[in-house]
Amino acid sequence: MKNYTVVGEFILLGLSSDPKSQVILFFIFMLGYVIILTGNILIITVILTDKNLHTPMYFFLSNLSFLDLCFSSSTIPRMLRDLMSVEKTISFAECAAQLYVSLSLGQTECILLTIMAYDRYIAICYPLHYTIIINKMVCVRIAAGTWICGFILSIPQVSFTLNVNLCGNNQINHFLCEVPEILSLSCENVILIELLIFVAGIIFLMTPITFIFISYVQIVLSILKIASSAGRRKTFSTCGSHMTVVTMFYGSIIAAYMKPRSSSKPETDKIITIFYCIVTPMLNPVIYTLRNNDVKSAFLKFRHRYAFC
Repeated sequence: MKNYTVVGEFILLGLSSDPKSQVILFFIFMLGYVIILTGNILIITVILTDKNLHTPMYFFLSNLSFLDLCFSSSTIPRMLRDLMSVEKTISFAECAAQLYVSLSLGQTECILLTIMAYDRYIAICYPLHYTIIINKMVCVRIAAGTWICGFILSIPQVSFTLNVNLCGNNQINHFLCEVPEILSLSCENVILIELLIFVAGIIFLMTPITFIFISYVQIVLSILKIASSAGRRKTFSTCGSHMTVVTMFYGSIIAAYMKPRSSSKPETDKIITIFYCIVTPMLNPVIYTLRNNDVKSAFLKFRHRYAFC
């Protein structure tokens, strides 16, 4: 009979064991977290207060900003605490909660980025039917469905991951609880679970990015038909912002999840995780602000309005 040992807590080895490096990393990631909070809250506030931005595209953008706030807040505060702590233990329940929430939010963002590509596809390729196809009620239903799907469809992956036999192994060579890291602690064959993760990766990563690619091929063909060069530039700028975000987020997620466990390197995996947990949420507001004249104009009006209050 197998010797099953219940693991009550995990030890997160973190990014570094050097105290000086930990202090430096703490201030770097604290600054990044402040930028994430400030930038995304500002985007949401500007969209809510400017009536010119009450359109489906900016409704989904505000959802993306709120999602980035939640996604980064599910991982960064715990990481900051561990960087300044000697004890880096995390209970099984807390690890399970972090794993479920971060995975659900990540899958929600994958779906949302696909919806945003579909929104641009309808707006550019079928402009006369846009207000009929993408109306206010449809936007609300799509957004609600996106969040519900993200949180429901992650349950099987989390459930299977947390039920593997660890045989007492509880040291996670990472700064948070991730599916690949927990599976690496298993002392039994987890090929079926890895297959499940791979299938989930195809559903939530490869399928959406294929859909986005096809949508943007159609969008580019439609943009080239626009007679006005100014109109082409504006449309390319709006779509370019979304494609930049898609490339950064999907690229890092695919690098983290769509690879065999044998090729995983802890230090590389940590850098990849930092990219989609911190760097992408931090750059999203900057990308959409710098490349979008409507958002820049709304931000200037917002600043001017409250500068005199």
